Amino acid sequence: MESVRSDPGSAGGGESALTVKILVAGGFGVGKTTLVSAVSEIRPLRTEEALTEKSIGIDDTSAVASKTTTTVAMDFGRITLPNGLVLFVFGTPGQDRFWFMWDELAKGALGAVVLVDTRRLADCFPSVDYFERRGVPFIIGVNRFDGAGQHTPQQVRDALDLPEDIPVVDCDVRDRESAKQVLITLVEHIMRSMSGRGALAR
Repeated sequence: MESVRSDPGSAGGGESALTVKILVAGGFGVGKTTLVSAVSEIRPLRTEEALTEKSIGIDDTSAVASKTTTTVAMDFGRITLPNGLVLFVFGTPGQDRFWFMWDELAKGALGAVVLVDTRRLADCFPSVDYFERRGVPFIIGVNRFDGAGQHTPQQVRDALDLPEDIPVVDCDVRDRESAKQVLITLVEHIMRSMSGRGALAR
């Protein structure tokens, strides 16, 4: 399988490690860059540019007034999980005008985290639709912004009309352990999905 491969440089002592490519998606300003930066064990790659007057009327910053930059290509980080699995984590751009890059970023990805801000829940619909159409396993990470209210994961699931087998988890992407747990939940979901597909193929 292309997206699970041996990486001889990732494990200490010259041992090889399994690497998995995953995506972090969601609407504009939902915390994708923050999550990648929080979990990465290497200096994360960012492709951020300053928001300018040209984005007025295009990028809705009403709920994220302090946001001054935006991802124009991708974010990239790497994290090694306790079981030795190495995740290559790619953050996608959130705005519609950068969606032409998604197909390229999604190549070889085994799964995705869709981050949501409950104040702007509709912003995550395109990401959910994208992964559903392509049969890519995904989970929902509810990023707890200050002042966002206390919607339960089940309320978010119902609002997004998601089946029970898709995990919906609370998180604070600024906190490394919280963001890391989101990725662990995704890996577990991917493994269950792959196991289910294998059972159907037999």
